[in-house]
Amino acid sequence: MRNPLADVTVPILDDLIESDYVRSLIVGTVGVLGALLVLGALFPDSVAGDLSGIVFSASTASSTARLAAPIVLAGLGGIFAEKSGVINIGLEGLLIISAFASVYVASVVGIGNAVLGVPAIWVGFLAGIAASTALSGVFGIVCIEFKADQIIAGLAVWLIALGLAPFMSTVFFGGVNTPNLGASVGWEYSAVMVIAATIASWWALNRTAFGKHLRAAGENPKALDTVGVSVSKVRHAGVLLSGVLSGVGGSALALSIGQFVGSGETMVQGKGFIAIVAYLFGNYNPVGTLGAGVLFAGLDAVQIRLQQLGYAVPDTLVQTIPYVVVIVVLALVGRTQLPEAAGEHYETED
Repeated sequence: MRNPLADVTVPILDDLIESDYVRSLIVGTVGVLGALLVLGALFPDSVAGDLSGIVFSASTASSTARLAAPIVLAGLGGIFAEKSGVINIGLEGLLIISAFASVYVASVVGIGNAVLGVPAIWVGFLAGIAASTALSGVFGIVCIEFKADQIIAGLAVWLIALGLAPFMSTVFFGGVNTPNLGASVGWEYSAVMVIAATIASWWALNRTAFGKHLRAAGENPKALDTVGVSVSKVRHAGVLLSGVLSGVGGSALALSIGQFVGSGETMVQGKGFIAIVAYLFGNYNPVGTLGAGVLFAGLDAVQIRLQQLGYAVPDTLVQTIPYVVVIVVLALVGRTQLPEAAGEHYETED
């Protein structure tokens, strides 16, 4: 019998160096950085000189690595969910809940203590991943089994986490901000996790049978069902992976400073929504998502340093840059290829 999956057309990006879209972005970015470096060298006492010194400094690099972790990791998770056909805009909520859970569990265990030989801060890290995965699992059940509207369910995940995490912090710690643990996870760990997750995600999506099934579930679920592969199971796996990766990102963010900040939009500050922008910017390519996440995090890190030097750069203005940039770039350079069946419910044909 002929395999129906052979006829499934899946819009997979070309390899990074063969993609005109990605090549244009790389050339543009390198060109801007090169021009900044030259101007900074020629006019060291100017704004260009200050900006060049900030952009190419070690402190900016470390700050960028810390800020990029939740964006890139949640973005990678969003790719797995959306490639399977489930639009998960609740990434912000997953980051929030994992950030709080990681700090809470680490504080309960006690810095300096260990569980089965695992230091408290890493026990908290695993707890954050577990909390995010559990919440994404509930989201998956609601959307896949009960066929709820995915956008509304995703907003519910965000709003629940936005209210629950600060509330739990108030209950257990007496305020929306938890005390500092007195220990933290270095930015080097965040950088390693981001790079490892990007490579693993690219490999899983493009070089494994699971990746083929995942893409088919988001492009042509009927074909996948016809060959006996459960569409709902594949979609559940995609959603759970979005929870795992977001959990890594949220835990890394909170434990990089050893504290959960629950005031306002919480310490996550919209990074889950920027993660969505990042994988759209990268056209569902993990490598492109990594580049976009680093770019957006780098802009945030630079504006913080500029304010320290006395430049009045509104952080709210900088936070709008990712959204403006992705609209301009996608309009002028490339077009995001949304999976055909993304957001659509599927009834199995037993």
